[in-house]
Amino acid sequence: MQEGRGAQVAPPQTTRTKLGLIGFALAVVVVDQTSKAWAVSALSGGRRIPIIGEIFDLRLVLNPGSAFGLFPGSTSFIALASAAITVAVTVWAFRDPAVPAILGLVIGGGAGNLIDRAVRAPGFGRGHVVDFIYLSFWPTFNFADAAICVGVGLMLLGAIREERL
Repeated sequence: MQEGRGAQVAPPQTTRTKLGLIGFALAVVVVDQTSKAWAVSALSGGRRIPIIGEIFDLRLVLNPGSAFGLFPGSTSFIALASAAITVAVTVWAFRDPAVPAILGLVIGGGAGNLIDRAVRAPGFGRGHVVDFIYLSFWPTFNFADAAICVGVGLMLLGAIREERL
């Protein structure tokens, strides 16, 4: 909508938009946690399932660090920072009428990895995240990681497109 001299005024969030956001985030969490449960049972003991030769396979990695296995000794800090970021994005999502699917990816991915930090060994706030998707040219990751990266990437593309307009 246009108002005044070209200022963009966003339409208010509707209940339907908010439900879409929640539904999308929950779908990401369900896919993420279901796939991690499968990975723990199917890939434990060093089992590997090749998909495309040595380029792409499934293998279990319990990640005590952040993305890409960075900062493995900072698990509790990472859990707190992840919780704060997930809450901040959720609050932002409920206030801003941005595309709910994009923010649902980020929120669902953040929540999926937070669940691991809360319920997996070695204990609450220090749990290791289950990663199992291996590409020879990329650190092992999971569906939550992929959802976060795709969501943030789409947000950045949207911001770039708005700058060009």
